[in-house]
Formats: sequence, structure tokens, C-alpha cells
Amino acid sequence: MRALDLTAISAGHAVATLCGLISLCGVPTSASAEGLQPLNDVALSSVTGRDGLSFDLSNFSLSGDARYTYYAPSPSTASAYIGSPYLSRSDDSVSEFADPYRLAVVKGAPGMADVISLSNPLNANGLKRWQAAFDWGVNADGIAFEGGSAVFKDAVFYGGGMQWTTPRRGEGIAFGLALRADIGNILLRPRGRDDITQAEPAGVAEQMNIRGVKIGAVDSNGNFLNTPWRIADVATQPGIFNAVTDAGGNPRLHVGIDWPDASGAALGGLQIDNVSFRSDITGNLDLGSSRIGSIQIQYLDIKVRP
Repeated sequence: MRALDLTAISAGHAVATLCGLISLCGVPTSASAEGLQPLNDVALSSVTGRDGLSFDLSNFSLSGDARYTYYAPSPSTASAYIGSPYLSRSDDSVSEFADPYRLAVVKGAPGMADVISLSNPLNANGLKRWQAAFDWGVNADGIAFEGGSAVFKDAVFYGGGMQWTTPRRGEGIAFGLALRADIGNILLRPRGRDDITQAEPAGVAEQMNIRGVKIGAVDSNGNFLNTPWRIADVATQPGIFNAVTDAGGNPRLHVGIDWPDASGAALGGLQIDNVSFRSDITGNLDLGSSRIGSIQIQYLDIKVRP
């Protein structure tokens, strides 16, 4: 991160916010990051008095050979990993500090704990674009499978964000998620990532290309709105991430979204311009476009066995 824009904070939260800032600035040594720069008068004049932190990223990139591996509990020897992560974001130099990320602790609903809220930039002109890639694989039942690479090209997020708090009951993390995004390409390349700046490079002999992905809120007729889709909300329809134990005493990773309150679940839509496969063995295949005009998550309960 080259520059940070801080909002004013109350005296009671100064030390905590400073510590959080130091944590935010701690990035892996493989990341490209320039030194902090002083704010100019224009940036300082826009500061408002409230608790929280506003920041923006400039010339951000991260890459390296790190590998993150999950090992199933004994006596299983199964494992899964993702490795060699790459992440970068292009900049919007015109509104570098006028449209920041916002991280704050806000008061929760009556009877609930306070909420940590991270809001994305509105990014109205779509110039803040993310590029990402990682390798993945699994090792189970005596078979080591190298899955290749997943590449996300030109991912643009328009507002929305995440919320975190303690759940109403039990253990774990309750979350909220609002999303409006356009993704240029989601590329699955089983033989390696090759050139991630191109969606269809000549050197890639095999890949799946999901092009033109659009996610966001829709109206009752399935028309996209210029607002994020509220997939989960910590006050009205919280999500949950925790570990649970089944009737046999076996641990399970649990992800879910609770039933909504009287306001109901929000409507969202998913559009994909094209799905295609390229293969030097089986030949190429074009599946065309796909669209789900209206999605409404009333309840979600997923338990994953290690």
C-alpha cells in the first residue's frame, strides 16, 4: 500500500486504531509495497470526525511461492492446498482518496454485539480492477491430484462489502455480505496458469473459460439494478461460519445463511455471457450464455466432511 487516507477518530479509540493501521500495513515480503506517503491538504480537508478507518490501495500487488494446506484430522491422511498466490489491483488516480475502502466498528442491532464493517469503494467508473490467480490440488485415498490453476481476470466490485460479528447463538463467526461485481473471465487451466494477462493465449492447450460474469441485485422482473445484492445481513439474515459436530461425534466445517426476518430475503441475479472449453485432446466446445434472472436465498446449510 502506497498511501492511506485516515478519517479522524475519537480519542478513546486512537490507540486501537493505530494498532489496526500497523496490522493493515503488515504485508508479506513478497508483496510489492511502497512506503507510506503524507496526505496532502486536499485529502486532509476531507477528513470527518467519526470512529473508523478509510484507506485506499495504490500500485498494489502480491505474489510468491507460499502454499496453504488443510490436513484432515487423524486417522485420515487427506489434504488439500492452494499455492503460488497472485493478486493485484489497478488504480483510479482521479478519485484515489475520494472513494476509499471504509473499515469501522458500528453498533449492532438491539441485543446484538457490535459489528465490524468493511465497505468497498463505489468504483462508479470501474477503473479499480482486480487480477488474481492460484494453484490448487488434493491428496486423498493414495492419489495426489494437481488441479492446475484458477485465474480471475478483470474483477470489478461496485460497492457492497462484508460485516462480521459474534453469532446470536453458538460459536463461530456471523457475517453479512453484499455484492455487485463484474468479472471479465474466470479461467480454469489444468496444465498451469500460463499467461494470466490473456483470456485465450495461444500457449494454453486446455482450459475452461467463463466469460462476462455479472452479479448484483435485481428487481421483481429480474432486471439488474445498480446496487449490490444483499446475500446475507448480520441484523436481518446473518450468515454463519463455524465448526460443528454431527451425531456420531465427527467434526464438520459449517457454512450457512439463516432464515430472513419479516423483511424477506433480497433478490439477486447472475448472468454469464459465455462458457467455453478448449482442449487439444477432445476438441473445443462452446456452451453459449446463461442467466438466472432472480435468486433468493431463503436458507443455506452446508456441512463439509474433512
